[in-house]
Amino acid sequence: MPFDLLLVLAAALWGAAAGTLLPRPAHRFSVPLPEPEDTEPEDTETEAETAAEAFEGYGWRDACPVGHPVTGWLGPARCAPCGGVAYGPRPLPFAVVTALLCAVLAAATGTRPELAVWLLLAPVGVLLAAVDLAVHRLPDPLTLSLAAAAPALLGAAALLPEHAGDWTTALLGTVALGGAYLVLHLLNPSGMAFGDVKLSLGAGAVLGWYGWPTVMLGTLAAFVLGALYGGVLVLARRADRRTVIPFGPFLLAGTLTGVLIGAGAA
Repeated sequence: MPFDLLLVLAAALWGAAAGTLLPRPAHRFSVPLPEPEDTEPEDTETEAETAAEAFEGYGWRDACPVGHPVTGWLGPARCAPCGGVAYGPRPLPFAVVTALLCAVLAAATGTRPELAVWLLLAPVGVLLAAVDLAVHRLPDPLTLSLAAAAPALLGAAALLPEHAGDWTTALLGTVALGGAYLVLHLLNPSGMAFGDVKLSLGAGAVLGWYGWPTVMLGTLAAFVLGALYGGVLVLARRADRRTVIPFGPFLLAGTLTGVLIGAGAA
């Protein structure tokens, strides 16, 4: 069997194994934003924004749906006091999505050392997308860990031979993309949440590894995918112009697009 195929299969197995560990943290992090208290109509929007901003990245569940304490962060979401009854998301979708994601990253990157970085970060991206889709939140323990881990791991990859990226550009990409998203947040806080700003730090490092064209391509892809999704919802009459759409999954999908193209061109 060709070595490249073995590499892809090994990456897929890693992704499947990592994906089975995600349901429990997905359940624990998927805490809805607090609802505003009953106030005057003109104050409701302001209170909702204030509560969302205060809660933005914090809080997680510490009990199963019945109320039994939840311990640990990894693995299937099952409650021992409930007789091992499963709750929260199922492991299979996580395993399949993470396996496919790791396989395509391995196929595009090959044996270059940055592949190890992509395989370590991919499950975190899947977890972030799942939580944001579920409750429109990007938890700080995940976004900030990604922002710190991505440059650090890429710095280690830059010390190994045959890498195809540049660590300095990865660091600059972190600052540039984070700054750009921060400006968008300040201009329109309801349209660009601060959690997306924090997520963009890690995305900027990943995209910057393959250079500025990859940063621009991944950023453009994120907004195009988000706009297409929003357009489909509007056409299907499931949303209007005021509907809030979680942008985290599209930021991550755009980053994946940039990495795949950047790795293939490197």
